[in-house]
Amino acid sequence: MSAGKFLAGFLVGGAIGAVAGILLAPKSGEETRAMLKDGAQDALKRADETVKQIQSKADDVVADMQKKGEEIKEKLQDLINKQKEHTQEA
Repeated sequence: MSAGKFLAGFLVGGAIGAVAGILLAPKSGEETRAMLKDGAQDALKRADETVKQIQSKADDVVADMQKKGEEIKEKLQDLINKQKEHTQEA
């Protein structure tokens, strides 16, 4: 079993356990709904932060790849120019 599948199962199991605990807790319906609402808002905030972090990292990777692509392009152009000069000299 991969670590990713284990982690996903662990998180899903934890979420199910948390929901079951909230629903079975001896609180009024209003209190339970307020807790669920707060929990959902917190989860959305964390998910939004995670998405922003992933997007930032992806942007960094894309910028790095573009920079490396330009460097490779310049090196290839230099090699082509040197080969043309060598051919003209011969």
